[in-house]
Amino acid sequence: MNRALGTGLAALLGVLAIVVPLLTPDPNATDYGSKLAAPSWAHLLGTDQAGRDVLARTASGTWVSLGTALLVAAITFVVGLAVGLLAAVAGGAVDAVISRVIDVTLAVPQLVLALAIVGVLGPGHANLVLAMSIAGWAHLARFARAFASQQTERPFVLASRMAGIGRWRSAFRHIMPATATGVLAVTTLHIGEIVLSLAGLSFLGLGVSPPTAEWGQMVAEARGYVDRAPWLVLAPAAVLLISVAAASLLADAVQDRGKR
Repeated sequence: MNRALGTGLAALLGVLAIVVPLLTPDPNATDYGSKLAAPSWAHLLGTDQAGRDVLARTASGTWVSLGTALLVAAITFVVGLAVGLLAAVAGGAVDAVISRVIDVTLAVPQLVLALAIVGVLGPGHANLVLAMSIAGWAHLARFARAFASQQTERPFVLASRMAGIGRWRSAFRHIMPATATGVLAVTTLHIGEIVLSLAGLSFLGLGVSPPTAEWGQMVAEARGYVDRAPWLVLAPAAVLLISVAAASLLADAVQDRGKR
């Protein structure tokens, strides 16, 4: 059930990102004569304060918001898996040092750390990706270390070591696949959090530069018009909710599959 519903919501986002832009006008095209127009057949979700089509901008923002979230998720997955696996397999001083670094990183809330990094580096898409990646890898590394440590005590892993297979060869052959599956489930679950964090930072003006459409930025631009044009907020807020729900449901499906 989770897999079907999550796949359906993900497909809906795919249609929004791929099909809708083919049917809507340029998301950056302004028409001040039609600004703040209510939803109609000409503009299904109305227009914003510059007369831009809200549906077109919401669809365009899908590429930026979800694309950035998936990029951050991929980076943190690779880094977290590699660091966690290294700590679990190497053990000893290496494990101790890595664990302390993870603890120090996790001592600061992820969004606060990302906000501080962007504050130092300056706003911009590349800096936002870097900040979110630096702030997010430690959580996954801790999970990866825990998963990998459990796998090292499995009978088939111990048997491979007794058969003369080297520690690192055994780690890549037996420990990493199972660990990657577990970390992937956690990463998928965190995509929703990443989307919300990116939207929050963009809301504060630390994301992409206008007129590029991004969901958090759209909400920020619309906050002064909520009483007159509520659709300006409802559209990006709705797709944010759908994205978080899809990520959560798909994460549950991946986790259930990993338990089989």
